[in-house]
Amino acid sequence: MDKDAGNPKAWMWLIAALAAGLIAGCGSQGDDGKIFGNASSSGSGNPGPAGAAPALGAAAAFGGFGGGGGGGMTNQGTSTVIVGAQGQPVSIGTTGASSTMTGFHDNSVAYTPPPAAAGCTYTETTLNMGAVNGTIVTDAPPPTITCPLEGTAATKASATAAAAAALAAFNDLAGRPGAIDPGANLGGLTLAAGIYKTASGAFLLTGSDLTLDAGGNANAVWVFQMASTLTVGAAGAPRSVILAGGAQPKNVFWQVGSAATINAAGGGTMVGTIISSAATSISTAGNTTISTLNGRALALNASVTMVNTHINVPAP
Repeated sequence: MDKDAGNPKAWMWLIAALAAGLIAGCGSQGDDGKIFGNASSSGSGNPGPAGAAPALGAAAAFGGFGGGGGGGMTNQGTSTVIVGAQGQPVSIGTTGASSTMTGFHDNSVAYTPPPAAAGCTYTETTLNMGAVNGTIVTDAPPPTITCPLEGTAATKASATAAAAAALAAFNDLAGRPGAIDPGANLGGLTLAAGIYKTASGAFLLTGSDLTLDAGGNANAVWVFQMASTLTVGAAGAPRSVILAGGAQPKNVFWQVGSAATINAAGGGTMVGTIISSAATSISTAGNTTISTLNGRALALNASVTMVNTHINVPAP
């Protein structure tokens, strides 16, 4: 006969030990809104399990980039604004010709809006005007005769350097080991700093918003790895990424193996640097509700398109 069978204290200790084991095992399941992942580094000042943020180099100053030669960037609507979140000047661009950038202007020289467009304006119309607080860098030719310092060999060199830096960051992010699988749909989860990857190869953010909780650590880094697509929001239901516990947009990265579709219905707030192998699109034509990206949209081999979008580029 077990000598402890009738001992209440022994049973109390056993129950307490089992409870402690269950609590220690938590953090790997976020269905109830608790933190998914390992939050042990919260508040420690180090970047956490994902490691340090990748070096963006020449791509850091870009709010948008369309690669692949003819990729370019397209804006529709009159409310698009691309600025530095800390007031710093930023760029958008492509390694292709200036004609592949449509619906944008910058403030590097005096600007006159359409229909009497002048300055560094890129195929704008009265219905499609997007402001860039900095410069637009492309291959030749200059976009207008009143913008002789853009669309040159020098701006092409800057674009080429940015494309190379974005590719290096993409490869860095894709190669980081130790990913946790939170499931294909990130909606409704709260994630600690770390690397996340799903068996399906694609991430969705639908149904509810995603919260990234740094636990008081401003250096916490998140890396989301995708073999294929990223889709944020659903028809008529935009979704957002919520930052908590001191999390910063500059420390969130989305490595997308094919295309990224961000809030096609318009609205919502996306956070982080998106580096996609194929195209990235934000909102769709006809949407007047502002979509926000606190980060960057960098497409390596295709275009970036946006409709009435605000991009706030974090300082490096």
